[in-house]
Amino acid sequence: MMDLRVLRYFLTVVQEESIIAAANALHMTQPTLSRQLKDLERELGTQLFVRGHKSQKLILTDKGQLLRKRAEDLLLLADKTKMEIQQDEQLLNGAVHIGGGESEGMRLLAKAAKNLQRKYPLVRFYIYSGNAEDVKERLDKGLLDFGLFIEPTSLQKYATLKLPYTDSWGLLVRRDSLLTAKESITVEDLFDVPLLVSSQKTTLRNLQQSFAWPVEKLNIIGKYNLIFNAALLVEEGLGCALCLDKLVATSENSSLKFIPLTPRLEMKLDLAWRQFQPLSREAAAFLQEVELLCHQVL
Repeated sequence: MMDLRVLRYFLTVVQEESIIAAANALHMTQPTLSRQLKDLERELGTQLFVRGHKSQKLILTDKGQLLRKRAEDLLLLADKTKMEIQQDEQLLNGAVHIGGGESEGMRLLAKAAKNLQRKYPLVRFYIYSGNAEDVKERLDKGLLDFGLFIEPTSLQKYATLKLPYTDSWGLLVRRDSLLTAKESITVEDLFDVPLLVSSQKTTLRNLQQSFAWPVEKLNIIGKYNLIFNAALLVEEGLGCALCLDKLVATSENSSLKFIPLTPRLEMKLDLAWRQFQPLSREAAAFLQEVELLCHQVL
């Protein structure tokens, strides 16, 4: 059975790309570390490293890459579990792990976090940014307490709380674009525009279903995961970005402008967590703060 300690050794070697450097970082001898790795490879029945052709750096094999991902998840979950078990019985001093895509709805969660930390200053918050598939995977593995999702997303197996926020789709353009003269954007306006779209699988499908868009007529030149980086491409004139509102600064002093789609397409937001799984005391307290804010808004 794999030892968590050995997995930490393995990840240190991955980071340092060298047995010698990793041994120094771990304050152990090189032969001892080499033996631990050999035992790990023997236990798994596969080679984890090869040496680069033009350097002595260690390179992960395909199986090594898989172990790296699994080891990172296992150690994160182990550390999270240890912290929750060892925390003070009276004082909330653990952590809340939240994942989600880019959305203005994260502001409500930020307010809830601030309110909770006023009461319990030792509570910490860890934020993971990713698309719906990434967040679900980490939620299922217990690496996250909560996930923020933009509808429509299949959340049947989770407990959910609908947030009093909506995100609207539109087009992010440079202010010197001819499109800035428009108050809203139709699909016909997009046929000759080089477009950057979200890499999330459901994005184009949702737009196609909502507007009967002929997606094959769109000039999609690239995809993005985070709109901040996509906004830089728009600023440089590469194209325009289909995105949600309120995520990029578009004041009059900005070089960018957000133009909503017509008909207007608004997406609701859900906070989700694992159903039938007990929340940590910190996570439960955070959820109470979110619920209070939702009632205040409504």
